[in-house]
Amino acid sequence: MKDAKVIELEEVAIRFSGDSGDGMQLTGTLFSDASALLGNDISTFPDFPSEIRAPQGTVGGVSGFQIQFGQKQINTPGDFAHVLVAMNPAAIKANAKFMNPGGTIIYDSDAFNEKNLSKAGFQTDDPFTECNLKDYFKIAVPISNLTKESLKDFGLDNKSILRSKNMFALGLVCWMFNRPLDYIDKFISKKFAKKSTVVESNLKVLHDGFNYGMTLQHMTPSYIVNPAIIEPGTYRNINGNHATAWGLLAAAEKAGLELFLGSYPITPATDILSALSERKDLGVKTFQAEDEIAGISSAIGAAFAGDLAVTTTSGPGLALKSEAIGLAVMAELPLIIVNVQRGGPSTGLPTKTEQSDLLQALYGRNGESPVVVLAASTPSDCFWYAFKAAKIALERMVPVILLTDGFLGNGSEPWKIPKMAELPEIKPRIAKDASKFKAYLRDELTLSREWAFPGMANLEHIIGGLEKSVTGTVSHDPENHQKNCEIREEKVQRVVDMVPELEVCGDESGDVLIVGWGGTYGHLISTVRELRQEGKNVSLAHFNYIKPLPANTKDVFEKFKKIIVCELNLGQFAGYLRDKMPGFKYHQYNKVKGLPFTVKELKESVVKLLED
Repeated sequence: MKDAKVIELEEVAIRFSGDSGDGMQLTGTLFSDASALLGNDISTFPDFPSEIRAPQGTVGGVSGFQIQFGQKQINTPGDFAHVLVAMNPAAIKANAKFMNPGGTIIYDSDAFNEKNLSKAGFQTDDPFTECNLKDYFKIAVPISNLTKESLKDFGLDNKSILRSKNMFALGLVCWMFNRPLDYIDKFISKKFAKKSTVVESNLKVLHDGFNYGMTLQHMTPSYIVNPAIIEPGTYRNINGNHATAWGLLAAAEKAGLELFLGSYPITPATDILSALSERKDLGVKTFQAEDEIAGISSAIGAAFAGDLAVTTTSGPGLALKSEAIGLAVMAELPLIIVNVQRGGPSTGLPTKTEQSDLLQALYGRNGESPVVVLAASTPSDCFWYAFKAAKIALERMVPVILLTDGFLGNGSEPWKIPKMAELPEIKPRIAKDASKFKAYLRDELTLSREWAFPGMANLEHIIGGLEKSVTGTVSHDPENHQKNCEIREEKVQRVVDMVPELEVCGDESGDVLIVGWGGTYGHLISTVRELRQEGKNVSLAHFNYIKPLPANTKDVFEKFKKIIVCELNLGQFAGYLRDKMPGFKYHQYNKVKGLPFTVKELKESVVKLLED
């Protein structure tokens, strides 16, 4: 047999796509983990359908998982896929616009029948022509029938057999990209250890798919993507929700406190609740509440009782928690509210990403109700900002809202696991001297009150939702209310001494400063990198600290001719900057499609601004 052609690539993006029951999320996750273990840098984008049970074979029911991996720094899952694995015609229609020109499409030819073509809304029996994919390299593989052939001796029914067809596709793609199957073998064996038939059947199909690649040598080459050069250490592939959970665990240990999470399950934040509920071995207490209000109220009770208290939610859940957040502000209790943003308003696009909760986080409560607002920017640094949110809350006795989003929460990347000794200290403001304690007596530097909880001798006190005097007694004095409103706002502003200076990626002065915040970082830094390679004088200022803003923000802005604020909403951060940093003209690039930015569209908008 003629030797197979092997092509070396710097980076490649693959998209697995099929019905929500085809196992595309598991397939993509296993391929991602195998690539990370090989030493590739990776970034992933799981794309779930919004309908729980969309009609099978329809575009609305398509589930996708995109991964970009390479031997250089990878910051995004890729604008467009070089390879699409399509398990049915609907996957072709849903993903045609996300294909890289001249890319490769591997499809289950058994699924491309008249019935499925009709379900996907095709008018002819040629979906590739209808989707303008004629010039792409297409590989038809009878995945369903090959899976049936592979498992014909297992005595399984047809439905059970076809559940394994994703493993055939995974094995085939692992062959194409020289991914060894060792890790995947171990995962399947461990996950289904109590179901020997499931283990044996899935392993059989996986390896048959890998071996089938040998028969494709005359049709397609295999590819090698060498490991990236990375800093030595212990790494794991982690998504944003798990990184958030781990950051909270680390903070509790550093603070010497028990961790309490009171939450109601909601997409896409539920995985934080799930991850922490598994850590009873670390003293974690989780409460799955009957609704959002009960979730945050239980967390406020835990904060009063001396725990590191957290509640997690998404979009509409933050709105339901707003009154209780006001209670935490008035009581001046340390509380962390994690909001994994999603498309809105109302139920909106529950499985899609967006950045439209910023103004709600800043202002969405009755009365003057200031809180600290942070935003994580990559899946792995959700760990750090969860940790930092806890540190601020515990040391300044203030509620902190941490904003992540669906793209970060579900997406993953390699993360170097830190040693606990490397993390900064957390020193909760626990009261020690009963003779000097008053409920709202403040530290002059930070304006923070001390924290006393039930069971501490001679430190009994009153806090609550009504305005208080310094001793904790209810006060209706208008002067006292004015004074306390100003103090609570000033206390949040003084957190700026815990906020690092805003850094500029690129030159510290120039033609255009791209400004972003939160989960858009990967696409924005990739845009800046490519534009600078093309000779454009462009830099990036990316914000993780929203309230208060970094102290040097104005100094950074003054050094650029033009500023463009890019965000996945209709201009919320731009409006906030116009209020807090007046005197600058803020251009905007906004997107609210439930999808992350693409580097291509960002580059086009910045180049247009440069040319104006």
